[in-house]
Amino acid sequence: MSTTENAIASAEAHSAHNYHPLPVVVATADGAWMTDVEGRRYLDMLAGYSALNFGHGNRRLLDAARAQLERVTLTSRAFHHDRFADFCTRLAELCGMEMVLPMNTGAEAVETAVKTARKWGYRVKGVPDGMAKIIVAADNFHGRTTTVISFSTDPEARADFGPYTPGFEIVPYGDLTAMRAAMTENTVAVLIEPIQGEAGVLVPPPGYLAGVRKLTRERNVLFIADEIQSGLGRTGKTFACEHEGIVPDMYLLGKALGGGVVPVSAVVSSAAVLGVFQPGEHGSTFGGNPLACAVALEVIAMLNTGEYQQRAAELGDHLHRELGLLAGGGAVQAVRGRGLWAGVDIEPELGTGREISEKLMERRVLVKDTHGSTIRIAPPLVIGKEDLDWGLEQLREVLLG
Repeated sequence: MSTTENAIASAEAHSAHNYHPLPVVVATADGAWMTDVEGRRYLDMLAGYSALNFGHGNRRLLDAARAQLERVTLTSRAFHHDRFADFCTRLAELCGMEMVLPMNTGAEAVETAVKTARKWGYRVKGVPDGMAKIIVAADNFHGRTTTVISFSTDPEARADFGPYTPGFEIVPYGDLTAMRAAMTENTVAVLIEPIQGEAGVLVPPPGYLAGVRKLTRERNVLFIADEIQSGLGRTGKTFACEHEGIVPDMYLLGKALGGGVVPVSAVVSSAAVLGVFQPGEHGSTFGGNPLACAVALEVIAMLNTGEYQQRAAELGDHLHRELGLLAGGGAVQAVRGRGLWAGVDIEPELGTGREISEKLMERRVLVKDTHGSTIRIAPPLVIGKEDLDWGLEQLREVLLG
């Protein structure tokens, strides 16, 4: 057996089968490229589901991590450390908010948001105890914890994991009329993705986010934007909500916030919302640790230049133009997305999304399938135009021959 085959066989034997990875074993990576254990190079067109917005092995992020590794990596929140206040201040400023509650993973940020919204509803809005409701959208993906899958409509994520957590109302994504009808005096929040990533990079109808913002203000309901995948430059702006000129009551951030170096997530909101917490009511041993703060501070500094947002916007326009040509050629049914992020629906007779992903892997391009014949394209924002064009040419060859 080859080195690759041995590694895959060992993983299959000794790890739970909760993923079905493509048969490639990565050993090193730099920028937008990854190299496997056999020395073959692959163009990364997934970027860790946007966790690697700034590319593999980004020098600024690695230097920030190395410097912090020599100082202190963990104190727990039992004590202050000298990177924490700066991290919270800079992230709040980036978001135009006042307070930050740091966690580690995106799912933890969502769980934190659920707790925050409920507590705010009871303490501030005056909802009767135990009656708080949160409105979510069908086809959402907010993580895989027990509470989060309780409001999922994906059978793979939900089946056989009950009993489920109550307190959620599911409405169709993009449907303001349904959202308005679902709201009651006990509604404390609307939790949505500004662009639904796992569902196939679904962009809502124009005016939808602005409509949600208007409706939540009118009904004294928190608007929680899950920007864990869509935020921090991916769509050509710092936040996807900016495309409609709105600011939610709460941002949920993760993935790119840790630069692909360490897991970092955060709930960012106003003092009136996050101020409902008292000591002991929520926490995380690793949340806001010094290493995470050091890396995230460098991410924030990079975003403050605007360079990465501009790059995502310009290369994203090029990406969507090229994919649009494929959509007119009979091999692609539809293309959706914003910035350097696209969902591509392949004509089913050409293969499933998995099969197309495997064919692209054979041509040294890595993407990820989702739902039937859809593939997702989300390269690191640092990708060169020539590399992007090469990757798109491989897609053309796979689809058109």
